[in-house]
Amino acid sequence: MQTIQVKVKRQNGPQEKPFWEEFKIPYKSNLNVISLLMYIAKNPVNSKGEKTTPVVYESNCLEEVCGACSMVINGKARQACTALVDSLAQPITLEPLDKFPLVRDLFVDRTALFDALRKVKAWVDIDGTFNLGPGPKTTPKVQEKRYDLSRCMTCGVCSQVCPNYNTKTSFIGPHAVAQADLFNLHPVGGNIKEERFKALMDKGGIMECGNSQNCVRACPKEIPLTQSLAELKRQATWHSIKSLFTK
Repeated sequence: MQTIQVKVKRQNGPQEKPFWEEFKIPYKSNLNVISLLMYIAKNPVNSKGEKTTPVVYESNCLEEVCGACSMVINGKARQACTALVDSLAQPITLEPLDKFPLVRDLFVDRTALFDALRKVKAWVDIDGTFNLGPGPKTTPKVQEKRYDLSRCMTCGVCSQVCPNYNTKTSFIGPHAVAQADLFNLHPVGGNIKEERFKALMDKGGIMECGNSQNCVRACPKEIPLTQSLAELKRQATWHSIKSLFTK
């Protein structure tokens, strides 16, 4: 019977030693990596025939929208839900993202990604929930740019491949810069762009980007991250210079 060979890098906790465990899964066409992990959860037996524990991982939408199932698959950071087994070399190796604190097995703590969004105020700041009427109009060109940026899933792939981002640095990451760009372009969200510029020029901000451009190549949504990084570097620098003469 044809089988799928899977090697999972496992770790029972942040302070435990990592180890590799292999599994053999009956082949079916059109499976994704999440299907393999679901099979292991139902049948937690490794390739040696030994009983083991289900592999811990995170997933939700299974449509490459939520960003939860990010992991390193055959050495590449990507989403497990859209990683099709038929297009992967075997044995398929699964590892956790190593730029984030490990919880267990393939499950990591991505809190830092959302903390970075809070730091740059990645939202439209509206006081109250009453009807404000039609919002200001924007041009089709700006709408298209905002749409590209709005596809961010906060999956962590861009941060995983960024040489300036890890648990020992304070860099907020490419995703946060792009989201600051998105809300600066919003006709209402742009009202607090000065606050975003201040955050971007603070410790861990945009100037810690080394322009490796790994992020734009790895982004599963093909978001123009380097364009936002370059544009906001220019805007934030100009804002800082102007502020020196307006105090």
